[in-house]
Amino acid sequence: MTVKAAGKRPDSFRSASGSDKALDILIWVLVIIAVVVTLYPFLYVVAVSISEGAAVAKGQVVLLPRGFSLDAFDMVTRNQQLWISYGNTFFYTIVGTLCNVVVTCLGAYPLSRSHFFLRRPLNFFVAFTMYFSGGLIPTYIVVTGIGLYNSRLAMILPVLVSAYNLMICRSAMSAVPQDLFENASLEGAGEFYMMLHIAIPLIKPTLAVLTLYYAVARYNDFFNAMLYLGNSDLQPLQIFLRRVLLQASNEVLQSAGGQAAAAAAENTLKIRYVCIVLAAVPIFLITPFVQKYLVAGTMLGAVKG
Repeated sequence: MTVKAAGKRPDSFRSASGSDKALDILIWVLVIIAVVVTLYPFLYVVAVSISEGAAVAKGQVVLLPRGFSLDAFDMVTRNQQLWISYGNTFFYTIVGTLCNVVVTCLGAYPLSRSHFFLRRPLNFFVAFTMYFSGGLIPTYIVVTGIGLYNSRLAMILPVLVSAYNLMICRSAMSAVPQDLFENASLEGAGEFYMMLHIAIPLIKPTLAVLTLYYAVARYNDFFNAMLYLGNSDLQPLQIFLRRVLLQASNEVLQSAGGQAAAAAAENTLKIRYVCIVLAAVPIFLITPFVQKYLVAGTMLGAVKG
């Protein structure tokens, strides 16, 4: 009988190791390309926003700033409508997200209870709305017909719950051991008490991710504001940003006045990029604190062994 050397690995192991290394190299190359593709636009926007106007007008900014100037930031921040829009965005994001999470929990809990007699039909109707909807015009008629036009509620009520997030929350609550509910019921606990003290505390990671999903959607929402908010004092930051991008910064130019307006007219592109940077600042400040929830969000719905 032939005995192989103890320290010698079979050829199959060596080939497998070589293929693994090649795969790792390919993955790293793809990751680096993805990082460059996603990071370069933001670096370019920041570089343009703080470069000198003459360099921006001549197209000399490629990646790094050319010179240093904060004149465009000064002109943009003088516009009072920017700060009004900021306040509106924070209101819609905070209040809207809170309402979203509360309604999602209230809807997901009964759908997760096996003894609820309307569980199956309601689950069907919720899933049905994920594939079919009434359409934009009927929704607009309903929202304006009940008096929500030019109202802050127009940014909250029409998108009060997401069917997809509701399904995720329902699945998380269904995974809670039923013995906990049965023991609490024997002790005289009601359904509302069990939802608050058993179901919700046990699915906090899922709720954290859903809260993040809702908050990002609220912060970036501009289409509903464009449809239902004609009053500029109620419009969110995204509408102000869109107006600046499409109307060549007319509002900013009017608020600058004198020589500042003449300088701004030559650097419309720079002012637009300044507005983009200011709109992205809150997201970049919050991201480090919610990064772990972003990672957890990628695992929602994953198969666990």
